[in-house]
Amino acid sequence: MKNAITTLGKHNFDTFLEGEQIVVVYFSADWCQPCHAFAPIFEKVAAQYPELKFGSIDVEKQKELADDFNIRSVPTLIIFREHVALCMESGTLSEPVLNDLIKQAQALDMQEVRKTIAQQWVKDQG
Repeated sequence: MKNAITTLGKHNFDTFLEGEQIVVVYFSADWCQPCHAFAPIFEKVAAQYPELKFGSIDVEKQKELADDFNIRSVPTLIIFREHVALCMESGTLSEPVLNDLIKQAQALDMQEVRKTIAQQWVKDQG
């Protein structure tokens, strides 16, 4: 089963993150040669995980979203789960590396992740 990759923008980004499944977001640009090299890998991996959501953002068309996530180079990939950005990787990733990142995200205990985030926030406030 092929998993569709959703084109994301400011108008649909927040609703795309809704739900508890993992969301993999790929920031790219038309002029970016490494992005063109990574796109088929992203598409292939997306097809392997029909239970996950995959989206792409063109940084030239969605400058505000790119700025929101401090995207300074493309390609950049962010993996979210339950609205939490779990990892951010820049550069062309291989298929095994992308699969490994997804498996790590699937294995996380999100209650522990949220607890760690809360503890860090409290520490930062003190």
